[in-house]
Amino acid sequence: SFTMNMYLFVYDLMQFCGHSWIFTNMMIRFMTFGKDSLADTFYSIGLVMRLCQLLSVLEILHILIGIDKSRLLPRFLQITERIIVLFVVINSQEEVQGKYVVCVLFFLWNLLDVVRYTYNMLSRMGIYYLPLTWLNFSLCIPLYPLSVLAKGFAICVSLPYFESFGTYSIKLPLPFAFSIYFPYILKMYLLVLFIGMCFITQNLFSERKAHLGTGNIKNKRS
Repeated sequence: SFTMNMYLFVYDLMQFCGHSWIFTNMMIRFMTFGKDSLADTFYSIGLVMRLCQLLSVLEILHILIGIDKSRLLPRFLQITERIIVLFVVINSQEEVQGKYVVCVLFFLWNLLDVVRYTYNMLSRMGIYYLPLTWLNFSLCIPLYPLSVLAKGFAICVSLPYFESFGTYSIKLPLPFAFSIYFPYILKMYLLVLFIGMCFITQNLFSERKAHLGTGNIKNKRS
C-alpha cells in the first residue's frame, strides 16, 4: 500500500509539473506578447499538453485495479473528451490550432488540473488544507461546463475543414459501397458531449457534498 501510494504521489507530481509548466508558460507569453501569443498557443505548448493527456489515461487503469477510489465512468468520460478534442479535432487540423478557442480550452484544462493534482499530492501525504479542498471541489463546477462549451466550439470551428479536406472520412469500395462522413460523426458527438456534461456535473456536485459536508470538514480539521 505504501508503494502504491508513493507511485500515485509520483504520478500526481509529474502531472502537476507538466500542467504547471503549461499554465506558467501561457501566462508569461500572454503578459509579454498580449493577444499575439494566443494564436500560437498550440505550437508552443502542444507537445507537453499531448504528453500530459496521454499520461492521464493511466488514471482509468488506476481505478480499474482499485488503487484509486474515484468513480470510473465520470473519469473515463472526462479523459476521453479531452483525448478526442485534442488529438482528433485540434491536432489533425492545422487551421484549427491557431484559433483563440484552443488557448481558452488549454487555460481551463490546466487551471483545473493544477489545483486537482496539488490537492491529490497533499492528500496522499494525509495533508488537507480546507481552502485548497474547497477550491478543488468547487472550481470544477463552473469551469467544467465552460470547458465543454469550448470543446463544442472547437468542434464546430473544425467542421468546415473536415468537410473540405475529407480528414477521417472513408469511402469503402464495391461491393460495400458504404462511406463514413466524419463531420456527421462529430455532430453526433456534440450531442454525446453535452449529455455527458450533465452527468459529470451532477457527479461533481455529489463529490463536493461528500468532501465538504459539515462532518467531513470537522474530521479534516481535527
